[in-house]
Amino acid sequence: MNCLKLKRFSHHLQVSFKDLVIICRHWYRLYAPAEFTHRRNIDQIKTTDSLILALLIWQAKTGIESQRRFCECFGCLSHSRFNRRSRQLLQLIYQIRQKMNQKVDLSGQFLIIDSFPVPVCQPVRNYRVRIFRGSANIGYKATKKIYFYGFKVHAIVSDDGYILDYVVTKASVHDARETVELMENTHPSNYYLLGDEGYLGKELHQQLKQMGY
Repeated sequence: MNCLKLKRFSHHLQVSFKDLVIICRHWYRLYAPAEFTHRRNIDQIKTTDSLILALLIWQAKTGIESQRRFCECFGCLSHSRFNRRSRQLLQLIYQIRQKMNQKVDLSGQFLIIDSFPVPVCQPVRNYRVRIFRGSANIGYKATKKIYFYGFKVHAIVSDDGYILDYVVTKASVHDARETVELMENTHPSNYYLLGDEGYLGKELHQQLKQMGY
C-alpha cells in the first residue's frame, strides 16, 4: 500500500499501472476464496483475474465511463469478455473493500451518510423509457424538486471522504431504509453519524440507538 500516495482531500490515484498490477496481484492472493481461484479452466485464461481487477481500477482512474470505449484503447481486449470477467469479480471487490475498511482508523471521526440520484434519461422520458425496466424506477430529487428515472446510490464515508460502504437501489428507495445495513457493514468504532433530514424518523432513531449511535 506504500505505492498508493493518497493525499487527504484528493482521490487521484498516483501510481503507475505496473505498480497497480502488483498491488492487485497481492490483494488477489490474500482475499480471493479457494472456490474462486480453483474454478474450472482457470489455468487456461489468458488474462488473469488480478489483471482484470487492475484494469477496472485503471478505468476509474482515467475517468472513462464507457467500458466499450475503454476496451478500444487496448486492441487485444474484448469488451464482452471484459464485461463478463468484471462481473465475476464483484464479490471479490466487495471482500477487498471490507478488509481494507478494517484497517482504517475511524476513532474520533464523524461518519457522514447521504445519497445521490443516478438518472438514466431526461425527466421528459420518465414514463416512456424502457432501459433497466424492472431494475430501476422513478424517484424524487428534493434538492431540484424534480422526478427522475434511474437509481440511487446510498453511501457512508468518513469525514475526510473515505468511502466505507455503499449500495445501489432503485430511485424510489427512501434514504433511511439502507442506513442500518450500511452501518452494520461498516462496523465503525465511533458513535457519531451525520445525515440530512431524509434520515429522520422514529423507527430509524430507535434502531440506531440500540446499535449505540
